[in-house]
Amino acid sequence: MTPYLDVQHLTKSFGALTLFRDISFSIGEGQKVGLIAKNGTGKSTLLSILAGKEGYDSGDIVFRRDLKVGFLEQSPQFDPDETVLDACFNHQGEEEKVLKAKQVLTQLKIRNLQQKMGQLSGGQQKRVALANVLLTEPDLIILDEPTNHLDLEMIEWLEGYLGRGHRTLLMVTHDRFFLDRVCSVILELDDHTVYTYRGNYAYYLEKRQERIDNKRAEIARANNLYRTELEWMRRMPQARGHKARYREEAFYELEKVAKQRLEERQLRLKASNIYIGSKIFECQYISKRFDDTIILKDFYYNFSRFEKMGIVGNNGTGKSTFIKMLLGQVPVDEGRIIIGDTVRFGYFSQEGLQFDEQQKVIDVIRDIAEYVDLGGGRKLSASQLLQHFLFTNEQQYNYVYKLSGGERRKLYLCTVLMRNPNFLVLDEPTNDLDIVTLQILEEYLQDFPGCVIVVSHDRYFMDKVVDHLLVFRGQGDIKDFPGNYTQYREWERLGNAKESKETKETKEPAASSKATYRHDDRRRLSYKEKREMEQLEKDIAALEEEQHQLEEALCSGTLSVDELTEKSKRLPLLKDELDEKSMRWLELSEIES
Repeated sequence: MTPYLDVQHLTKSFGALTLFRDISFSIGEGQKVGLIAKNGTGKSTLLSILAGKEGYDSGDIVFRRDLKVGFLEQSPQFDPDETVLDACFNHQGEEEKVLKAKQVLTQLKIRNLQQKMGQLSGGQQKRVALANVLLTEPDLIILDEPTNHLDLEMIEWLEGYLGRGHRTLLMVTHDRFFLDRVCSVILELDDHTVYTYRGNYAYYLEKRQERIDNKRAEIARANNLYRTELEWMRRMPQARGHKARYREEAFYELEKVAKQRLEERQLRLKASNIYIGSKIFECQYISKRFDDTIILKDFYYNFSRFEKMGIVGNNGTGKSTFIKMLLGQVPVDEGRIIIGDTVRFGYFSQEGLQFDEQQKVIDVIRDIAEYVDLGGGRKLSASQLLQHFLFTNEQQYNYVYKLSGGERRKLYLCTVLMRNPNFLVLDEPTNDLDIVTLQILEEYLQDFPGCVIVVSHDRYFMDKVVDHLLVFRGQGDIKDFPGNYTQYREWERLGNAKESKETKETKEPAASSKATYRHDDRRRLSYKEKREMEQLEKDIAALEEEQHQLEEALCSGTLSVDELTEKSKRLPLLKDELDEKSMRWLELSEIES
């Protein structure tokens, strides 16, 4: 495997704050690497350093000679007067490149290539920047939160695009479905250093827990020995011989280990003092439109007590507008929404909260309340809530202006929860939050004794939290689905297979004007189709076994770099082949039944 990037002993600080110290890692040709870290620990800074946008204190960064690097920034900047097409690349009249640009931009829902960049929203500009990176076909693609501002359809397209072929990739993302399906190596930036896990996200979770357990055991052993050695240090006179001085030096090294502090996960935060009545809200045949865009048309829904609903759909289909109508921020055109008397909304919006930059983090929360009553005599103070969401004591007394973008979103979330609502409405809560915070939020929502509505493109998060979906398909078409996102996608896939079969069947009679069919006639499988179905069953079984063996091998941690690369390239191709054969088998099986 050809080395593309080698990082050795890299250190970066901002004043007294050290982001990472003496870190080393490498990326080889064809590797797809995901970078994971908590908010504020330097993920975006590290990507900017590698892309040459920011300096560093010490260390070496070596790229393969003549390597072409493409970098997607978290907040890209464009000339507001240039067109979308010009912003992508200097096409210089080359027809092939223009055609390719149109194809990629269409997938990302950017259709007016002559529109000025200054007329686009921040999310649209991020998508143009993503297209820019993909179209320039770099050897190494560096992506900072590529799925932000993409809807589910775009995310799944990008997942397939990056997963195919021999592309080399380094990215930061909070989308764990995306991470699991695209990346075969995980880098974790934690406690100023970097850890490498040669496997996908599921493998990383397992091995990370092993690392933490081993570290915890090492600290416990060091503490036991430290107590003994501390007693010896106190007894011994200052004038010591060579052997005693050696033991004294070992004591100070032991002390460093013993005084290490691992981030201890808090117990799951469960509130029992939340009451909500049986009447939640009822949408009584509401309608809403903006010019030619229909958001809702005669929509009726009666929300159940303790329901946890997810709202999904492509951008522009009206998800956020529906939420704002529910909260009374946008009026309905027709119909009405009746809210129960006991409902207290807690709203986490995409726009976020405007903070006083000179205020301390703890004071932002204390201005709302000193504590939350959890019931049963338990209270949660402002500091404890912040600590639960991974704000250290030091960070709590920092000023807001020192926070990263992700830390601000996390603080905003804490301001919503501190008001102790009984109905949480969360509009894209996962954007810019680190994975550890997402896991804490998932647990909080799973245990939340009130009602929840989540609008999100994060498939992993939705599967963990919601048990019911409203799917906004556009122009007022809304599907009410009793299940989570993965279940919905499976239902949709089976439905498409059935629709494909029915379309084929309706065309076949028209092929021969002499053929006549009775309504109760049922087409049977031909001899050739039966043999095809038998072969498909054998092929699917073989592919599933190969997939199982590949996944076990990738998670074993025993593969060489070349073997890991080879198997990582095979896995997405295998999954595509398995999907194709399974779809064909479903078509044939429905004819057979």
